[in-house]
Amino acid sequence: MADDATTARRIETGELTPLNALNPYIQGLYEPVAKETTALDLPVIGEIPKDLYGAFVRNGPNPAQAPSGLHHWFDGDGMVHAVHFENGKAEYRNRYVGTDDYRAEQAGLDIGAGGVLAASARTRPGSTRGDLVYKDTANTDLVFHNGSLMALWYISGKPVRVDARTLETLGNETFNGALPRHVSAHGKVDPGTGEFCFFDYSLYEPWMTFGVVDANNNLTNFQKVDLPGPRLPHDMGLTENYIILHDLPVVFTEAGLRNSMWQIKVADQPARFGVVPKNGTGDQVRWFETDTCYIYHVVNAWEDGDEVVMTACMMTPNGYPPNPAYGPYASMVNVLALNAVPVEWRMNMVTGAVKKRRLDDRIGEFPVVNLDYTGRKTNWSYHVAMGREELQRFSGIIKYDLRTGASKTHEFAPGVGGSEPAFAPRVGAVDEDDGYVIVFTTDEATGASEVQVLNARDVEAGPIARIPLPARVPAGFHGTWAPGAQIRSTAAA
Repeated sequence: MADDATTARRIETGELTPLNALNPYIQGLYEPVAKETTALDLPVIGEIPKDLYGAFVRNGPNPAQAPSGLHHWFDGDGMVHAVHFENGKAEYRNRYVGTDDYRAEQAGLDIGAGGVLAASARTRPGSTRGDLVYKDTANTDLVFHNGSLMALWYISGKPVRVDARTLETLGNETFNGALPRHVSAHGKVDPGTGEFCFFDYSLYEPWMTFGVVDANNNLTNFQKVDLPGPRLPHDMGLTENYIILHDLPVVFTEAGLRNSMWQIKVADQPARFGVVPKNGTGDQVRWFETDTCYIYHVVNAWEDGDEVVMTACMMTPNGYPPNPAYGPYASMVNVLALNAVPVEWRMNMVTGAVKKRRLDDRIGEFPVVNLDYTGRKTNWSYHVAMGREELQRFSGIIKYDLRTGASKTHEFAPGVGGSEPAFAPRVGAVDEDDGYVIVFTTDEATGASEVQVLNARDVEAGPIARIPLPARVPAGFHGTWAPGAQIRSTAAA
């Protein structure tokens, strides 16, 4: 939480309402920034390796207008922060994602939709918004495909193309006009084929779809998936041949469905993973049942003989009752106190059996791998370390050996919070962990932000380079690495 003086100042200036002064996810590490910045030839503590070439980009919520009613952390307008590395130098930019809703609000228009905590009924099919029930922020994820970035949203929305160098919004992505509906965050690119594989879910039928876009941006498959009702999946798995869909027991309440309200519950039903060929149909989804659980984020997936293997961060109870000090935000704060552990599931395509193996008891989330190994057997993953705290705070980077569950950790300095990292392969890399782990960090007391570059083979040694930034980077969501040689930019070479 911010200190009392800072909170009082923000209320006086109109940045915070007294209601939102109770919201910890719009203060301190989570406080939005007001400016878009470009800074070239940044100072460096240490040395940036010459074989680090490309862009580290991260998405996250950053409300462009001061929230007036209840505000969920997930509702802020999408803002991308990026550091581009080339020839031992670094440059920083941050830009809003120019979604239709963001541009409309900037023009002073009423978009007719709010966030997930808004009390009024949302839009319905038949309106000009179609089945976009909530404000579409594209604030969740970034995927690098076909030479540029796509900014994606966790509730499923319109993909937005973003220049990976300048961060300028290029427009909505429709895959040459062929996209029938929406795309959720956490789609994945097959490094062997260049295909972008994605899923979509909705409050309205069809409850779920999946699709494939080839390396040239053509939609080659789009299928409906038969489900008993609307679900709230967050991620998917991808192997060389299969997409792995999630049917998890977090569902909307009847009142939530009736009023298009974000009211959810944990249903008394097993979790299911749906394995389907990438070029298959909805009828070919094969469901594997396992213990009731929820998964926010998949580590990776691959094929091993008759088995399809998926490793993910499985949620466990955090053990906290809601804290009444947060007023109407007590439930949100409680849900965001993530307690997740790495787990491996093996689904046998011959027998239908499912085997489950817990890799560690440590709390960690927001996992990343070398994206050149997406869908392939992976030995290493990199997660943010998290303590058992009321607020979501990333205190370091954990490198896991997925074969054994062994780990090594780089802890940030006290009072410093991090973000999801990205793995950047060294130019000319020959092994899976031959490269660098890059992460934004922010000192909560001073607001000073920097980028840390770690040797992926020796994360415990700490950063080999630190790049102080001219602007604060608030806590946010997901990022990725865009290889420099693959970026098609509108910027001058």
